Amino acid sequence: MRAVRFHEHGGPDVLRVDEIDGRDPGPDEVLLAVAAAGVNPVDTYFREGSYTPYDLPAVTGVDAAGEVVAVGDAVEGVAEGDLAYATGLGNTMPGSYAEYVAVPTDRLAVLPDDADLRAAGAAGVAAVTAWRALVDHGGLRPAETALVHGGSGGVGHAAVQVAAAAGARVVTTASPEYHDRLRELGADVALDYAREDLADAVTDAAGGEGVDVTLDHRLDDYLQFDADVAAHGGRVVGIGENDPATGFERSSAVRSKDLRFTFMSMFNTPRLADPLADLATLWGEGDLTIEVARSYDLEEAGEAQRAVMEDSFLGKLVIEP
Repeated sequence: MRAVRFHEHGGPDVLRVDEIDGRDPGPDEVLLAVAAAGVNPVDTYFREGSYTPYDLPAVTGVDAAGEVVAVGDAVEGVAEGDLAYATGLGNTMPGSYAEYVAVPTDRLAVLPDDADLRAAGAAGVAAVTAWRALVDHGGLRPAETALVHGGSGGVGHAAVQVAAAAGARVVTTASPEYHDRLRELGADVALDYAREDLADAVTDAAGGEGVDVTLDHRLDDYLQFDADVAAHGGRVVGIGENDPATGFERSSAVRSKDLRFTFMSMFNTPRLADPLADLATLWGEGDLTIEVARSYDLEEAGEAQRAVMEDSFLGKLVIEP
């Protein structure tokens, strides 16, 4: 089968399409014919070697969706012919930029029969991160206000939908060109992140009482902001930053409101199959989709990984083998 591998750590140019042997699924695995594989920033971190080292050469890619073409002897609840999607691949196991991938069932869920596999292939990291942040860590409840920074991003636009499905009032920030689509996806209020009065605008959008749950992907820029706009008892969930040096300018804003801060990684999820199954339910009910901005073939994997780090777009990029 054809697969994108890197034989050494480095830039996008180290990716190449190799012809490699496929393998049968293990006892607790299914073999997925990959229809689409999401392109994520984390893919580039593994490729560069800044995250957990691989045994090289390695197939890259964390997310996948496709048809199940074989199942292991111990597999229950998944059958040949099912549509399924997965995440958490490509670190200690072969990744998803390939024609086929063997997936352990603890990081895979069955999709509705009419699911868009192109969109589902892009869902894993983005949707599971959004779910874990807002539901598991943030404890978002109906009628609360959720602030999603960067609503046009992969995690951001999934989080807007998850928060809306939870019955929350959804406030998000993004470039104005994406505001209309974000409202269609469930945002009650979309704000330009560059406006000078952003804190006042967020507070007003939250009814003057402050934000209950905040999802922040740039803690180095917004950590103090998050505290300032939070409601009493608010929860802030951090999923990333551009600069690891983060901190508060005024910690009194945190203490005076009894705020709770959680910093998370999707890769710490105890069992990825669980949030994937919950999200598949939203998918089946029409409450979740993933916007696919552009698609690439295997030979264009290097360009796709460049674009995911440098270009502006709403949603996700995918590889279609």
